[in-house]
Order: sequence, then structure tokens, then C-alpha cells
Amino acid sequence: MMISTERATSHCPNCQAERQDGGEECLRCGIIFAKYRPLPVRTGVVSTAGSFANSKWVVTAKHWLIESDTATDSLTLIGRATVFLLLVWWGRTFILTPLETNYTGESVLHLINLPFHEAGHLIFMPFGRFMMFLGGSAGQVLMPLICLGTFLIKTRDPFGASVCLWWMAESIMDVAPYINDARDMDLMLLGGVTGKETDGHDWNNILAMLGWLEYDHRLAHLAYNVGIVLMLASFAWGGWLLLRHYRRLA
Repeated sequence: MMISTERATSHCPNCQAERQDGGEECLRCGIIFAKYRPLPVRTGVVSTAGSFANSKWVVTAKHWLIESDTATDSLTLIGRATVFLLLVWWGRTFILTPLETNYTGESVLHLINLPFHEAGHLIFMPFGRFMMFLGGSAGQVLMPLICLGTFLIKTRDPFGASVCLWWMAESIMDVAPYINDARDMDLMLLGGVTGKETDGHDWNNILAMLGWLEYDHRLAHLAYNVGIVLMLASFAWGGWLLLRHYRRLA
């Protein structure tokens, strides 16, 4: 027997968000009240998937990553869709271009990442020589991560956070050619010289100090692949948010 949810209630039966008087749709999770039916409970059977979906961590993640986006205006949707398509088009080039071409290092985004890279050296310098070398790459990856957290927590804009995830993915991919050059040291550095003409560069020093210099190519491809996975995740996240935004308009 189905239980009707059309009766008057002050909260959404799905996510427990406050329901506006006369509202036919939940502004948080998007369900239509008249069509909502609770799942039947099977006596003696424990649903692992259901327990996981309703766990505190999953519900919290859904709220912050998806449901906190309540934008409903069409201009915002058009702007978001334009940015999303641009990132997909550009990201496709990053994903399909081999690491060895150093496409990321020659893109305009490399110039955007560079100030955060250099600032990272200064910020991590008090923590020792190893952290000073690592701080450059850490700085350029942490900056988009900080922006991502700001969009989620401060401005409650998950779509903006998905854009920052794309940036963080690109920044990781930007570090990969640097790692790949640890032994060869052929990349041109900021001062117009290569690592061979100085005392090495960041990743030559980092991997030499760890005794991992022979693994530079493997670590570089690992970093590049991590960037690809995160970039694909940003596409999925941003695309889902756009779809929900469109449904709210419809």
C-alpha cells in the first residue's frame, strides 16, 4: 500500500528541508511532493546501499556539494553554461595532449599558476630546505583548493567550487612536466636557464633528497593522471549542477 505524501506538511519528506506554503517542489533536493513515495521497508532485510546513502557523511556531502546551490535565474544559468562549455573544450585539450609535449607548461594558465608557485617557496621556507623546494608546487595546487573551499563554505556556490576543482586539476597537470624533467633538467626555468645551468631545480632536488630520482617519469605520469581524473570529476560535478539549475527553471 502506498503512503500519500500530498498531505500538508511543513518539511520535505525526503531531505527534511522547510517547505514553503503552497510549494509543490522542494527547493533543496528538487523532488515533487505529489509524486514522492517513500521506499517500502523490507522486514528483516538491512539495505547496505540505503544505509550508506542515508549516512551522516553522505547527506552532509550532498548538501554542501549539490543541494546548497539554489540559483534559479536564467542569466546565471547562461553564464554558468558558457563557462562550463569553455572548460570542457579547453580541458579536453589538456586531457588528450601527451605529458611530454609540456602543453600545460606553455599555456596561459601556467603564467597564472606561476605567482602562487613562487609564493609557495617563500611560505614554506621556514619549514626547511625540503619543504622550500616542495612548497612551490604545493603553493600552486593549494591556491585553487583554498578557492574551492571558499566557494563551498563562504559563498555557498558549488558551481564555482567545481570550476576551482578544474583549476586544481590543471595545476597538478602543470606540475607533471616539471617532475618528468627531474633527471634531464632541460626545461627552461624562470631565470631563463635550465636546471643543468644551475644547481638543479625543485623536482630534481626533491626526488634526489628522497632517493626517488629514477622514478621521475612514473611519478610525473601519476600526477598527470590524477589531474585528468579530477578534471573529469569537475565536468561531472559542474554538469550535474547545471542540469539541476535547468530543472529548477523548468
